[in-house]
Amino acid sequence: MDKKVERIINLYNRLNDGEILVKSDEAYRFGVNERSIQRDLDDIRTYFAEDPESNRELVYDRAKHGYVLARSQKKSLTNSEILTVCKILLESRSLTRDEMFPIIDKLLQCGVQNRNHKQVADLIRNEKFHYLEPHHGKKFLDDMWDISSAVYEHRLMRIRYRKLKEPDKVKRLIQPVGIMFSEYYFYLCAFISESEEMPDVPKRPFPTIYRIDRIAEYEVLDEHFRIPYAERFEEGEFRKRIQFMFGGELRKILFLYKGLSIEAVLDRLPTAEIVRHDEAGWLVSAEVYGDGVDIWLRGQGNNIEVVSDGKKNP
Repeated sequence: MDKKVERIINLYNRLNDGEILVKSDEAYRFGVNERSIQRDLDDIRTYFAEDPESNRELVYDRAKHGYVLARSQKKSLTNSEILTVCKILLESRSLTRDEMFPIIDKLLQCGVQNRNHKQVADLIRNEKFHYLEPHHGKKFLDDMWDISSAVYEHRLMRIRYRKLKEPDKVKRLIQPVGIMFSEYYFYLCAFISESEEMPDVPKRPFPTIYRIDRIAEYEVLDEHFRIPYAERFEEGEFRKRIQFMFGGELRKILFLYKGLSIEAVLDRLPTAEIVRHDEAGWLVSAEVYGDGVDIWLRGQGNNIEVVSDGKKNP
């Protein structure tokens, strides 16, 4: 093997092992001048820079007086970002320990620099120890991928769904259009098909919401459904208009808010608009789906006076 190639392989392997390479020491080790070692290091730097799958780069560490491999800040999360994501995941309590902890461990292993790994791991160790699983105890990560693929490919699904107050599982032919997360649970948004003969025709003009952990059985069909581009489902827009994941028809509500923090109202209802503000309070309008918002309105007590609930007359 060519001596230059042998030298570069040796340097590369030692960098991967976390060694610090000092140019003068390497020149002495291999019996060459420092310019040769510099060219070798430049070749290694170019290799990492041109590899689209790599999240590392060769840098000179002034504090250590040598060259080291570091994670590229452009391609990897910072320690603070990893810590934040881990805390959000743990606080969500959305998965069983068997599904949540491997995700946390992979984030730590792949994203945190070795010298900071123990610090970040220690910061979340107590939360992992006291982590409370959702009571349903169901594992469904693999199901999530199957269902999301059906959403992406616009493929019909048959499901058997367990309702909260009904032990018998209902059967549905559905058009899956989106997956959402809210307060501990993942949800599938889907239009119920009118019939087997008319699977493309929705039974209702608004989507039904299914908790994914309550889907007892499902089958992704080969048959596709069509949604005109102008009528496509957008999770972000739907999420702005739904409270507590209660589905239903679109309503426009109007209420007077007399409390102290209008910001809390605007954050809770992303579609909210302030119509008027005077000594009586803030007059606010908002578009919402279903009856979930009624739970929130009642919970505000005397701080809110409903002017119009936006419900259609029976």
